[in-house]
Amino acid sequence: MPFPISRRRALESLALAPLAFGARAAMAQSAPYLDIRRGSSFTPIPIAVTAFQGEGGAQVSSVITNNFRRSVFITPLDPAKFIEKAPSPEAPQMDQWKVINAQFVLTGRTGRGADGKLKTEFRLFDVSTGQQVAGQQYVTDANNARRVAHLVSDAVFTRITGEKGWFDSRVVFVDETGPKEHRAKRLGIMDQDGANVKYLTRNDELVVTPRFSPTTQEVTYMSFGRGDPRVFLLNIESGQREPIGNFPGMTFSPRFSPDGQRIIMSLTQGSSSNLYAMDMRTRSTTRLTDSAAIDTSPCYSPDGSQIAFESDRGGGQQIYTMGSAGGGAKRISFGEGARYSTPVWSPKSDYIAFTRQKGGQFGIGVMKPDGSGERILTEGFHNEGPTWAPNGLYLMFFRDPGGGGGSKIHMTDIFGRAEFAVPTPAYGSDPAWSPLLT
Repeated sequence: MPFPISRRRALESLALAPLAFGARAAMAQSAPYLDIRRGSSFTPIPIAVTAFQGEGGAQVSSVITNNFRRSVFITPLDPAKFIEKAPSPEAPQMDQWKVINAQFVLTGRTGRGADGKLKTEFRLFDVSTGQQVAGQQYVTDANNARRVAHLVSDAVFTRITGEKGWFDSRVVFVDETGPKEHRAKRLGIMDQDGANVKYLTRNDELVVTPRFSPTTQEVTYMSFGRGDPRVFLLNIESGQREPIGNFPGMTFSPRFSPDGQRIIMSLTQGSSSNLYAMDMRTRSTTRLTDSAAIDTSPCYSPDGSQIAFESDRGGGQQIYTMGSAGGGAKRISFGEGARYSTPVWSPKSDYIAFTRQKGGQFGIGVMKPDGSGERILTEGFHNEGPTWAPNGLYLMFFRDPGGGGGSKIHMTDIFGRAEFAVPTPAYGSDPAWSPLLT
């Protein structure tokens, strides 16, 4: 099933040019306005996102505003409170923005050139100094207004927080339809805000656990078709897929290494499951664990030197870490009366996300790689499957409330300050966040 031309290719001729701003602003550009590293005791930065002038400007402003609403760290102000309704993109009246306590003003314009290309520019002003502190111009295909809005959002987010953006990314997920006792599942892909949904597989086979390659436009997933489940590799752009190997017994939880050259997975033999790594070039496999336990859900650390996984080798479902070549494993989860699963290493290496089951509640949480600093971000009837945003500041997961309904995808920040639903056409599960597209 071919996937429409990727936005990466569609924007491969994207023209980027900084919009000139004064020396004072340029000197201040290296210092972020919000230090996220200080932890949860921060005050979100208020920003006024003005209506971009020109054709398509309203859509661009709307997407940016929606992005910031879900960002936790930046708060867009209500346009109904704006005193200056149509500010000049080059010179907004700062006194009027101070009245409504805006710390920043974002202005911009869009329009089509003689060649039909969409030209979009933005400027970010620090209200307290009146100086422009960021600006950029984008020229691209006219159909890519939403993506340009994500690029603007990323640029502003980075200027204010000093952290990488995350808006210009996608999520592959399992789309679920039909009655609960006979639910059809197919792979879908969407923007991180739930827009631009496309389907990658048909709904005549059961698919689970999709995972993005960190280096290519490919995903790996499991398909329960005829016979034993198999691990497939799917090219998002061409729609071509291929099995990556035939293994006896059941295969679980395939995931790429950070360099995209290996896939790690769990293979069941008899009553035990062990971890194996496959070299994607030679298709040779290496056994990493050798026990009578159930070892599954492996995930590499960002530098590829370690693996986190879940195992019942100690008598209960817990999280362990070990070297990427195998060997001795160290248990890192110790919550009293709790079971831990689905460990996922943060792209920043600072945390491992997990699912915790305790007292009939399923929590999504994070802990440091040595097991310290555990905190639960959200808890409910059935939360599962955390996946990290490319900047390591947010998590998506899915929640099944029980009853006759189905699971839905949600996201939260690493401090658990806010939670948002991620819209999907039907029920959705198993989200996997892509790297940044640029």
